[in-house]
Amino acid sequence: MFLKVNEKVAEVKKAKYTSNNFFCFIFSFFTNMTETKNFGGHPKVDDFRKENDFSNQKPVEISALSGEKQNVSERVIVITSGKGGVGKTTTTANLGMSIARLGYRVALIDADIGLRNLDLLLGLENRVLYTAMDIVEGQCRLDQALIRDKRWKNLALLAISKNRQKYNVTRKNMQNLIDSVKELGFQFILIDCPAGIDVGFINAIAPAQEAVIVTTPEITAIRDADRVAGLLEANGIYNVKLIVNRVRPDMIQKNDMMSVRDVQEMLGIPLLGAIPEDTNVIISTNRGEPLVLNKKLTLSGIAFENAARRLIGKQDYFIDLTSPQKGMFQKLQEFFLGEE
Repeated sequence: MFLKVNEKVAEVKKAKYTSNNFFCFIFSFFTNMTETKNFGGHPKVDDFRKENDFSNQKPVEISALSGEKQNVSERVIVITSGKGGVGKTTTTANLGMSIARLGYRVALIDADIGLRNLDLLLGLENRVLYTAMDIVEGQCRLDQALIRDKRWKNLALLAISKNRQKYNVTRKNMQNLIDSVKELGFQFILIDCPAGIDVGFINAIAPAQEAVIVTTPEITAIRDADRVAGLLEANGIYNVKLIVNRVRPDMIQKNDMMSVRDVQEMLGIPLLGAIPEDTNVIISTNRGEPLVLNKKLTLSGIAFENAARRLIGKQDYFIDLTSPQKGMFQKLQEFFLGEE
C-alpha cells in the first residue's frame, strides 16, 4: 500500500517538474522574441547597433576630421524621382545625416523653390533667414545663408528660395552656387530635386555629377523614374543609383506589389538601397529629427544607414525584404506546429 502511494507521489512530482520546465521554456522563448520584436528578429541587427552606436557620441568638429576624410574629392549628388510623394526629401535628410555622422562634411541643398520642406525634416525651419536668392542678389554672404545643424556641426542646409518664382533661378546661378559651396570644404553636396521635369528639375541637375533616383514599387512612379533616368543621361549624368522606397514585404508575398528585384530589372539601374514601409517616418518628420537619429533603429533606419555607407563606397549588406516580419505569436505557432 505504502509502495503504491510513494510511486504515485513520485509521478506527481515528475509531472510537476516537467510542467515547470515547459513554462520556463515558454517564458524564455517569449523574452528572447520580445528583445528583437522591433526588428522582426532580423539577423545582424545586434552587430549593427554595436558598430554604429551614436547615442553617446559627441558632434564632430570640422577641425577634428581625419586626414583621409579631408582628402575626399567633392561629390555633387542630386536626389530625384520625377513623381512627387515618393520620399525624395526624406531620403535626402536621412542620407545626409548618416554621411555626416560618418565624419564627412555634408551640405544639403533644398532646390524645391516655393515648396521647401527639407528644413522641416531637419528641425531647422525657424533658423532660415537667408536663401540662395539672397546670395545671388548680394543681400548676404554664403556663410550667412548656410545653416549649421546643432547636433552635427559638419552638416549644413541651404534653401534656394522662400517664395520667389522658379524662373528667377538659372542653371548658371546653380552652378556658381555649388562651386562656392565646394570652396568651403564640403565633401558631399546633396541636392533635393523638385518633382516634375520642368525648369526646376533642369536647374537642380545642372551642377550634379551623380544622381540617386527614388521610386516606389508602383507602376506610375516606375514610369516616371524611367523617364528621369533618360533625361539624366541626356544631360551627361551617367552615374545613377536607385533607391526603392516604401516596400511592403507582406504585399510582395501576396503578389500585390512588385518586388525590389522586379523594379530594378525594369529600370536597369544599380540598386543603392531598399527602404521598407515604416510609420516611424511620420513620427520623425513631425519631430524634425531624421529617422537615423533614433536610439533604437527600426529596419528602415538601418536601411538608410546601409544605403549611406554604400554611397560613400563602403560594402554593406542589403536587408531581406522578400518576406514579411513575423510576430512573436506567429513564431511560437510555427515552432510547435511547423510552418505551413
